[in-house]
Amino acid sequence: MIDKINRWKLLASAALLIAGTGLAQAQTLRIGLQDDPDALDPAKARTFVGRIVFTAMCDKLVDIDDKLNFVPQLATSWTYSEDGKTLSMKLRSGVKFQDGTPFDANAVKFNIERSQTLNGSMRKSELASVESVSVDGPLAVSFHLKSPDSTLLAQFTDRSGMMVSPKAATELGDNFAQKPVCSGPYKFVERVAQDRIVLEKFEDYWNKDAYKIQKVVYLPIPDTTVRLANLRSGDLQLIERLAAPDVKTVKADPTLQYATDPGIGYQALYINVANGDRAKTPLGQDKRVRQALELALDRDAINQVVFEGVNPPANQPFGVTSPWYDKDFPLKPRNVAKAKELLKAAGVTGRLKVEIMVATSTLEQQVTQLIQAMWAEIGVDVSIRATEFATLLKEASTGNFEIAQFGWSGRPDPDGNIHTFVTCKGGLNYPKYCNAEVDKQLFGARAVVDPAKRKVMYDAAQKILLDDMPVIYTYQQSWNWAYAKTLKGFKPYPDGMIRLAGVTLQ
Repeated sequence: MIDKINRWKLLASAALLIAGTGLAQAQTLRIGLQDDPDALDPAKARTFVGRIVFTAMCDKLVDIDDKLNFVPQLATSWTYSEDGKTLSMKLRSGVKFQDGTPFDANAVKFNIERSQTLNGSMRKSELASVESVSVDGPLAVSFHLKSPDSTLLAQFTDRSGMMVSPKAATELGDNFAQKPVCSGPYKFVERVAQDRIVLEKFEDYWNKDAYKIQKVVYLPIPDTTVRLANLRSGDLQLIERLAAPDVKTVKADPTLQYATDPGIGYQALYINVANGDRAKTPLGQDKRVRQALELALDRDAINQVVFEGVNPPANQPFGVTSPWYDKDFPLKPRNVAKAKELLKAAGVTGRLKVEIMVATSTLEQQVTQLIQAMWAEIGVDVSIRATEFATLLKEASTGNFEIAQFGWSGRPDPDGNIHTFVTCKGGLNYPKYCNAEVDKQLFGARAVVDPAKRKVMYDAAQKILLDDMPVIYTYQQSWNWAYAKTLKGFKPYPDGMIRLAGVTLQ
């Protein structure tokens, strides 16, 4: 009888061990990304997928909810002074960075100054209004502004508001992106370029009980078909930017779930007008050529053929339903005859050759091929250069492009969809476009709180931009996700980020 009892105990222990192993495996969430992120340093990063990884790894001063309202994260409250030139914040207590060092007001001051001065920082223009940061107490900080800035809170919901460990940033210097240390719910484990990024739960996180997943693995898979196949086979549990043609497949699969949000971003063609030698072309030097290319686009066809109607056409950085859309410049119908007239007026003889640089994403290449066919009808021959997305951004920065096609995920404040792309010293102004009046209007809009007054300034800038055409907008980008039935608690957000609070695997 004793032997039998011992045997039962042994079997029970083995069963618990097996169950525990299965649970550990179930707590690893594998997410398929469309691209491989660039630098894992919030100050230097530029990619959308990088923001997805940061959302799990790096808390921000402020976050947004699913209605684009500002909500507390590392800052628990904030107030502006009467003159609008000081933004004061109270900070959350008991927060640690992932290296065990404390988060406090000194850390905030360090981070803002780092983003403003670091060589290669992409946040400088976003924080241009901040003159100084003062520490008002261990958990109190104030941002003193050169002039009122109505966009600053929105900047703090993104990478400008992400807090990294001052100790790690100082010790690692230029190598910080190789081993980033933040204060988010998941800490960095490893990265293999073009293969995977691995994070694991940070057990000293201030809100750790809201996070059930133990490990998160991000896998860049540019091919939409392959990404979905990996989800259906069980190798992934969640994929972002599900291709529109695959929505029906996901909805019909009993093992999968589908989520969508109309989003606040866009896709566009950025034209090199002053960024080095490759700008010295009829395309870069004559706005009539750019206007001709815009008129030759059939945006409705792009939406229907590639996206089955889910990505509405766009000709501005704000969608047609946005309160910031300029109705004085509605979408134009395609006009091949007028496009040819503009090319002739610009002195273009024979067939004009242009190159479009595009990411290796399946759908983006399909869009480019459609544009290639459309422009061929007006005498423009397009060559397509497909490249990995992070490399595309590097090439755009150095001016090694004529046209670069890529998107922007959108920001809750209109400034975030336009300022940094077209102001003379904008951090993401790849075309190197510069117009003093555009700068005047867009910087002016930052200093005004009244939405109606801001709208007048955005419209004034848009009038110039839609004539000069350094950027040709093509469509709004809706967010589509597909995920396993075993994944519970996932919630779509209009910024396209994947937030893991409350998410479980069953």
